[in-house]
Amino acid sequence: MSKFAPRKLKKAPHQLLACWGAMLLLCLTFLPPALAQPDPWRITAASIDPSNYYGVAVANGMIGIVSSPAPFQVKNVVLAGAYDQYGRGRVSNFLNSFNLLNMYLEVDGRRLAAQDATNFRQELDMRRAALTSTFDYQDKATISYTYYALRHLPFTVLLDVTITAKKDLALTAASVMETPDALRDAQNYYNEIDRPHVTLSLLTSSAKSPTGKLLLCASNSFLFGEAHGQEPRVIHEMWDNNMHLMKFSKKLPAGQTYNYAVTGSSITSAHHADPLNEAERLTIFARLEGKERLLAFHTKAWNELWQSDIQITGDAQAQQDVRSMLYHLYSFSRAGTDLSPSPMGLSGLGYNGHVFWDTDVWMFPVLAVMHPEIAKSLMEYRFRRLEPARRNAFAHGYQGAMYPWESADTGVEETPVWALSGPFEHHISACVALAAWQYYSVTQDKDWLREKGYPMLSATADFWASRVERNGPGRYDIKNVVASDEWAENVDNDAFTNAAAQVNLRNATAAAKLLGLRANPDWLHVAQNIPILKMADGVTQEHATYKGEGIKQGDVNLLAYPLGVITAPAQIKKDLTYYETRVPNEGTPAMTQGIFALLYARLGDAGKASLWFKDAYEPNLLPPFRVIAETKGGTNPYFATGAGGVLQAVLMGFGGLNITPTGIMQSKTTLPTGWQSVKITGVGPQRKTYSVGR
Repeated sequence: MSKFAPRKLKKAPHQLLACWGAMLLLCLTFLPPALAQPDPWRITAASIDPSNYYGVAVANGMIGIVSSPAPFQVKNVVLAGAYDQYGRGRVSNFLNSFNLLNMYLEVDGRRLAAQDATNFRQELDMRRAALTSTFDYQDKATISYTYYALRHLPFTVLLDVTITAKKDLALTAASVMETPDALRDAQNYYNEIDRPHVTLSLLTSSAKSPTGKLLLCASNSFLFGEAHGQEPRVIHEMWDNNMHLMKFSKKLPAGQTYNYAVTGSSITSAHHADPLNEAERLTIFARLEGKERLLAFHTKAWNELWQSDIQITGDAQAQQDVRSMLYHLYSFSRAGTDLSPSPMGLSGLGYNGHVFWDTDVWMFPVLAVMHPEIAKSLMEYRFRRLEPARRNAFAHGYQGAMYPWESADTGVEETPVWALSGPFEHHISACVALAAWQYYSVTQDKDWLREKGYPMLSATADFWASRVERNGPGRYDIKNVVASDEWAENVDNDAFTNAAAQVNLRNATAAAKLLGLRANPDWLHVAQNIPILKMADGVTQEHATYKGEGIKQGDVNLLAYPLGVITAPAQIKKDLTYYETRVPNEGTPAMTQGIFALLYARLGDAGKASLWFKDAYEPNLLPPFRVIAETKGGTNPYFATGAGGVLQAVLMGFGGLNITPTGIMQSKTTLPTGWQSVKITGVGPQRKTYSVGR
């Protein structure tokens, strides 16, 4: 026996178990933060560095609130669908709306500043779409406040504040309404509406967008809890034309906790013909609903959204990250609209709020699978802008409909003229058509297909039939395009463009057959003659003059997924092996690696699937909420496009889901190294559950 063998233990087995359990509990209690398991529903910023802080969005698909590291401050308030021409490129851009939740707090006559807040931490609760900040103010009070973009009320937000006095103190709380810099002709209003049991104090502002095209309006009101007795008196102060506030004062004895809230609404003339009065009406509605009812309906709406979820076992960090991606896609879109999210969603003014292929190819499939009713809004956006797409084709000498590379409210081309993608990145039309066919495939809604899907599919098919140059069998060339690899400008026969056109033409033909309509026979003829080029070694060639240079983002590999034009595993692997070495380590968008992960999962390579899954987003994460930047080392979150690519890797790669013409099916697949299982709930119109395990 070794001299290091343990001595014989004299405790009974049940005593040993109790002892070991106590030791385990002690170890877990003192587990270093870096080793603690990430919470699957909450992302906590326990240490905040204002110089290295990237805010997280609390949004409801219409209004987005972006967090700030400063107490009681909000970085941005963004409204979907509100554009005007200013700033970048003489095109329509997103606008910051009124910052209707900014506040200040005075304790014993002193204005609270950032340096006064100790133990400052923030926590995003993804289940309830709530961002809570907590801190101590000197030795006088502990303060907590939570932001909500109310899911059931698209234009309405809520701020819930709790103050616990450690000493006797006097506080003054103010709601400050300030006009954003880009707006002009601000008008400020203050109204008190008296009723027998309540006085409604409304702080309201309006201003015109830079060209005067839009009127932007916001209004808010305090909510005081009944448990605190008589409501405090609210005072209005006008500072200048661009800022005014309302405030109240309250004395708190030591040990007492006081709660109040602010609810408000922001809306523009893009959303309502009378936005000034409507902002006040919506605020009055929320004010008289009361905080408890507002939060109950908000929570119920998010509970319903989370019926469609992705549950991962074996990788707690991946679970939190994937849920964060779902949370952001759900936050940036909503059912019942004709709005479509931009690459940065409602996280700020990134990409001017324009709609690109980012929506149709990268975000849309996730929403179509998880929430078809939300995906329908994205399709409605494209359908309502079909006529401008027809005029765009006409202007370029083509038939059918040519969708713009960058689209805003009107559906005309909004790409700045210095970017060649506007006139030449034509694959966007096939991307719109692909999304339309996927929506039908998921929902099997023939009425929608007849009324809205087929008009888009047929018009884009007509575009490609006129766009090709007919140079003989197998040489119906598509020349002079910007590839989906946007470093390849003005090239011929780009692989993704050509293959996407083929798919568009075939799906339009299939849709006509389903509807009992006569398809244009030229569509299939053209599809059969569009070339997909090969290099001497059999690798699919990105475009006619491609010589092995680095690529900005996926092109050839998209022919395997989502297009399904290349299906042979050997060819998929050959193309993967070649192009995965052509993506630089920095400066490229975060979608391509998600496709690599998806395809390797389908090929059964768990190690490569795991490597590319992590590489798709982990190097792009920014503190303190792990928000995704567009590129490795980038600083422009939240990149919803990248989230869509990673989520497709999980759903269609690791989860094995396929969108087929007869609905959602599941194929055999492989989980990444370390994962035990994936469970996908609430899939499709029937809200089915799919699981994959080892």
